[in-house]
Amino acid sequence: MSLESHIREMYTSGGLTPEAATLFRQIVYGHYRRHGRTLPWRETSDPYAILVSEIMLQQTQVDRVTGKYMSFLSAFPDFRALAAAPLDAVLAAWQGLGYNRRALNLKRCSEAVVTEYGGTLPSTIAELEKLPGIGHYTARAVAAFAFSVPSAFIETNIRTVFIHHFFNDSEKVHDREIAPLVEGALDYGNPREWYYALMDYGAHLKRLHGNPSRRSAHHATQSPFKGSNRELRSLILKAILDRPGITLEEITSFLNKPQDAVLSNLKQMEAEGFIAKRKGRLFIA
Repeated sequence: MSLESHIREMYTSGGLTPEAATLFRQIVYGHYRRHGRTLPWRETSDPYAILVSEIMLQQTQVDRVTGKYMSFLSAFPDFRALAAAPLDAVLAAWQGLGYNRRALNLKRCSEAVVTEYGGTLPSTIAELEKLPGIGHYTARAVAAFAFSVPSAFIETNIRTVFIHHFFNDSEKVHDREIAPLVEGALDYGNPREWYYALMDYGAHLKRLHGNPSRRSAHHATQSPFKGSNRELRSLILKAILDRPGITLEEITSFLNKPQDAVLSNLKQMEAEGFIAKRKGRLFIA
């Protein structure tokens, strides 16, 4: 019987036993020792740099993040630098990553860290979750990677690993079914390396088995960016970054988009804190 089959048998006959957890970790760490990825944010223990990487990696492929990550850190090397930077400079440095709200939240988070914690990121999950733009997953990932705090969390590659090993014949697997297994398998002595190993193994399984996480109840196919409102927001932001003081008529003509769609997005982006309107002209806030 293979290790995988043995682990699955022990799980189905009464939960993840200590023996099953040990065998499971052997599989994951074995792959990591042979095929672990070298990524720049894994070469640092700086909480700021780790937070930047986690925010960038949300909904963005690893290969798109790597170059931007280094240039962003060069421009804004710590919380104080990012907090003091004008928003237009931050958004300009973020261009190409998409989901610009993440950049705005990261700047607001930096401002809060400087104001409330003297420029030092707090290490507890409870405190991290109070910061702008940091939710359930990000707080636990940053706590593990920056402070070696052991806590169970799930993202797409982790989900892939557990569905592949423990729910091989199931559909619509809910995270509440996976969470106890993540908790039971957690390497409490080295959560940082354990989660890196899990994520790399999950990325490998996606290539090998056509993404087992599609059998998750939480799987959703992202709508195409081209022609979407997300694309229009991105184009609006870039136009204002490139042409500060542009008018509504000018931006509508330049983008060749319906004025009501442009106006609707401008109102929303102004409410969100991205842009400001002065004397009929548009600027980054």
